[in-house]
Amino acid sequence: MSEPDRLDLLRRALDQNHELIAAITPDQHAAPTPCGDWDVSELVGHVVHGLDNFTATARGEKPDWSRPRPPIEGDWAAAFRGRADELLDAWEAAPEDRLPQADMQITEQAVHGWDLASATGRTSQLDESVGESGLRWGRATLTPEWRGAGGNNAFGEEVPVPEDAPVYDRLAGWFGRDPSRWRG
Repeated sequence: MSEPDRLDLLRRALDQNHELIAAITPDQHAAPTPCGDWDVSELVGHVVHGLDNFTATARGEKPDWSRPRPPIEGDWAAAFRGRADELLDAWEAAPEDRLPQADMQITEQAVHGWDLASATGRTSQLDESVGESGLRWGRATLTPEWRGAGGNNAFGEEVPVPEDAPVYDRLAGWFGRDPSRWRG
């Protein structure tokens, strides 16, 4: 993947999640999500605070994934957008040899975008190119040791999904989510 395409896909993934977060209504904050035991507010907190770690990575710093993630106060969409813009600025300034690390971030945004869209009934709004990129990266890098109990439950076991299924169903299945459970 060329570097401008990579950054364009990251921008599109971030824009997609910004729109999804902006559309969340207060009555959806406690709704369940496909992402483990997290409700919508906890998933938004994970996604927003995760951008800080991704920005550290883009800057060549070591992110602190163990740092507590307090709830997002105030405007969730504004908090996400501000951090997303910082991340994009960091990638724009990053040396070219570091840019392949953005693929993981595209994937993270694609998977959690599907989680948010599924929890809030907005899966029809997902960018297929972002999903394809996430699925391609996931299939190349998500190895069995990260799945199930052996992987500290970072990812569930793959849920079989037909190869002709929509890209986000295949992405969700690859990352251990059951897309049939979340169809509205």
